[in-house]
Amino acid sequence: MSDFLLPDLGEGLTEATIVAWHVKVGDEVTRNQALAEVETAKALVELPSPRAGRITALHAEEGQTLDVGSPLVGFAEVGAAPEPGAGGNAADEPAGGSAADGSADGPAVDEAVTSGSVAEEPAAVPVGVGASVDGSYEATASAEPAARPQRQQVLVGYGPVLPGTGRPRRRPRAFATTPYERPSRQAGEGPTPRAMPPVRRRARDLGVDLRSVHGSGPGGRILRGDVEARAQGLPGSATRAPGSHTIPVTGLRKQTAQAMSASAFTAPHASVHVTIDVTDTLELLGRGSRESGRTSFLASVCRAILPAAARTPAANARYDAEAGQIEMFDQVRLGIAVATDRGLLVATLPEIDADGHQDPSGPALTAAIAETAQKARDGALTPGEVTGSTLTVTNVGVFGVDGGTPILNPGQSTILAIGALRRQPWEHRGEIALRTVVTLTLSFDHRVLDGAEASAFLTDIAETLTDPATLLVR
Repeated sequence: MSDFLLPDLGEGLTEATIVAWHVKVGDEVTRNQALAEVETAKALVELPSPRAGRITALHAEEGQTLDVGSPLVGFAEVGAAPEPGAGGNAADEPAGGSAADGSADGPAVDEAVTSGSVAEEPAAVPVGVGASVDGSYEATASAEPAARPQRQQVLVGYGPVLPGTGRPRRRPRAFATTPYERPSRQAGEGPTPRAMPPVRRRARDLGVDLRSVHGSGPGGRILRGDVEARAQGLPGSATRAPGSHTIPVTGLRKQTAQAMSASAFTAPHASVHVTIDVTDTLELLGRGSRESGRTSFLASVCRAILPAAARTPAANARYDAEAGQIEMFDQVRLGIAVATDRGLLVATLPEIDADGHQDPSGPALTAAIAETAQKARDGALTPGEVTGSTLTVTNVGVFGVDGGTPILNPGQSTILAIGALRRQPWEHRGEIALRTVVTLTLSFDHRVLDGAEASAFLTDIAETLTDPATLLVR
């Protein structure tokens, strides 16, 4: 029997949320068979089975967020008898095992699914029961020093095999402190509460001081239910709206919330607006769709941005607060804000630039935008496709609003919002006529651009969009 731990999914991600299980306890699975669909801050990911075997436990429920390295599923060899209590929640079980016989509660290392990283135990020394050999794994009691083991492949996060057991011993889980559970410096006050990271996060969300919670778990560990029960008894809890419910902020929504908060409170935002007549341009796009393929208005805006950014380089830059300098990007990498069921993300378009190194024609760019947006909605973007953009465009007009003041995408100096196309009375050639107009809003980092530069950049885009001849030469 062994556990498969949630692996490191790359890009510095530290947690993932279980979206859907594809297996249940008792199922026999083959190697690489999909076990679950999980959501990270970057995308939806199918987790394959590391080996063949029988599922003995699912250690999380759908919708639950796990830290990397937490037990995900329990495995047994096909045909092995199930252990008593199989299928329980590992988060509620005590960590650690008996040190007297050298047994371990950690997962067995399956060399068939090792990551290729190599670990080597330090030179063995005589140790006593409970001593630590390498700072991560306990050693068994021994009167004689153990022979130095051969180099062994180790699955990331598992550690080397403990000699004589065939299994690694994990260090007992540490219960880190947070502002809600700092040990008091006052004499006579209680010890630091014990709680796992997801429970601590839940306490922060609910405003619960963990020192006031009685833990019902093994060894007095505080469980999620303990925190939620305490929250119901806090002052003000009775004033909550009847029938209300909470929605956990995980994965992409959590990442977006953190990024937007960081951007809003670190970069001094400013904005400029312009409303323009795009009737002639839309007529040109309509004629072009019958001749050479459809070009969307969004694609036309993106094409107009490229030469404008070349003429106002500060629009394609970022402020490096640590270095106290402005980084000027050599190439425009356009990001498109996409609303998905999981939240808002910025998807990076394929590389295009003002010199046409990659075809920036209207129909080609229209197709690239549609394909990228669909991949974003499907959760199929690669990490590289959600990072690396230098300037963002958001089309709020698709929601029927005339405009908005967007928050900068972190690491960028400008973001352009496109409002709804409206048919309304407008001055045209000295007369009032029904024309199609649109409002463009540019938010900018006032540390990088001043008002004159931001206005020049925006009016440059506006002039391109109001002059069909300009679009033709592009």
